[in-house]
Amino acid sequence: MRVEIDQDSGFCFGVVNAINHAEKELAEDNDLYCLGDIVHNSQEVARLQKKGLQTINHETLKEMYNKKVLLRAHGEPPSTYERAKQNNIRIIDATCPVVLQLQRKIRKKYLELDSDNAQIVIFGKIGHAEVNGLVGQIEGKAIVIEKKTDIDQLDFNKDIYLFSQTTMSVDDFKEIVNEIQLRVSEKVVFHSFDTICRQVANRMPHIKAFASKHDLVLFVAGEKSSNGKVLLSECQKANPNTHLISNPNDIRPEWLAGIASVGICGATSTPKWLMEEVAKAIK
Repeated sequence: MRVEIDQDSGFCFGVVNAINHAEKELAEDNDLYCLGDIVHNSQEVARLQKKGLQTINHETLKEMYNKKVLLRAHGEPPSTYERAKQNNIRIIDATCPVVLQLQRKIRKKYLELDSDNAQIVIFGKIGHAEVNGLVGQIEGKAIVIEKKTDIDQLDFNKDIYLFSQTTMSVDDFKEIVNEIQLRVSEKVVFHSFDTICRQVANRMPHIKAFASKHDLVLFVAGEKSSNGKVLLSECQKANPNTHLISNPNDIRPEWLAGIASVGICGATSTPKWLMEEVAKAIK
């Protein structure tokens, strides 16, 4: 049996940057907190917890003083920075540069517009940490849409400025753009800004090609990974014999019967060491 790990799968730059920040701080001082899971992968979170990283939420942050808190790649709204300043919390800012650029872009557009006659729309996952950070840039005055049917809530007689969460599907974004163009009034302005991270988007055609080469594909990702859901869907389109697993214990022996070639791949939140453990378990 041939077992191959997709070399293009695994942490994206933003996640690598956040984990490097955490490990550097933990090497100097094990009193470090992270606002939310540093990455949407429970095994990697557990690995860093053993080194001293403690995960907190926004409610805990409100009651915390004189501590050191890491902000993960997803980014945070301005209110988080204000709270940290009030509570004398030292921020270790590991916001992904791509997300940071998007936050500034949305904020700038918001300040330029007449909010009574314009709508800022974000294509993304409702409640996702990155989306919460983006909505926070404009005082909560954004309309978040997850799918084409959510477009119904827009006012097509007002200007529309459409942005996207960085990890969404490019094809899905284009579909949203086309649908709005069909429905928007001729009298108003409609601008779309493709703010999807190409490091993530470019993995989609690659992962489809990788999946199609193998008899069986094991896609390794955490259940919380938004990007993982998108990439898993692409794998399944290319190879229906694709299974989502979170760790080697999820592998079922019957999947391997009569299989000559196994491909192992994962999300931007999946550590390489975990994919290597899956390969080792199969072998």
